[in-house]
Amino acid sequence: MNKSIKAINKKNISNSRTQYLNHIRLYKISITVLRFLILMAFIAAWEISTRTGILNPFIFSSPSRICTTFIAMAKDNSIFIHIWTTLFETFLSFFLIIIVGMGAAILLWLWKGLSDCLEPFLIVLNSLPKSALAPMIIVWLGNNMKAIIITAISVAIFGMIINIYTGFLEIDKEKIILIKTLGGTKKDILKKLILPGSKQIIISNMKVNIGLCLVGVIIGEFLAADKGLGYLIIYGSQVFKMTYVSMSIVILCIISTVLFKLVDVIEKMFRD
Repeated sequence: MNKSIKAINKKNISNSRTQYLNHIRLYKISITVLRFLILMAFIAAWEISTRTGILNPFIFSSPSRICTTFIAMAKDNSIFIHIWTTLFETFLSFFLIIIVGMGAAILLWLWKGLSDCLEPFLIVLNSLPKSALAPMIIVWLGNNMKAIIITAISVAIFGMIINIYTGFLEIDKEKIILIKTLGGTKKDILKKLILPGSKQIIISNMKVNIGLCLVGVIIGEFLAADKGLGYLIIYGSQVFKMTYVSMSIVILCIISTVLFKLVDVIEKMFRD
């Protein structure tokens, strides 16, 4: 009797779970379809507005002009050179930010005196408008890729150090005391508790910083580049080829979406 009741309850739970999962799946599909329809509606409205004169096609270009320009530049591979340059600089600055940011946060956690000394300087540097630092960096390092990378790093590095260090400090103090009671050293606390416990904070900062790196690279390319999407935007505005500007902005939107999804995949891998 008990076995049959358990079997019925198990069946009901299984059916309820299946219905719930189907509901979640349908919801995700509907959201994806809705997003696609909104995007298509925006593109259609943009194209119609430029064709009917609601928007000035010289200033705002149009989806059809952007596609034509992209195909023309793809034939001689020039657009791919610009995209690759921006992507390379973004990825390089992103990885450097992760290494330097994590290393600095760990050092601040290991040596309290160092953190107490440097914390106000980090806060001041993080509050500075990063576009104001870019010209100084360009003058210091010259018009080259190194200056662009340093500019991109300056946009995100101070915020990452502060956020990760703050996350380290928010780890449960009782767990730290327990490890110390069991004879663990500060390095043991770091390896066994602090880093694993801050995994979500680190991933969240990566999501923010991948976008900030792209912003920093574009700022750097505005001032010190002869190729890249930032250079293409400046060049297009200077020679009044606004389709170059619009096309570059559209490509940057696509790149930022792909980069965010890439970090999202990494987050799911660590979560699993």
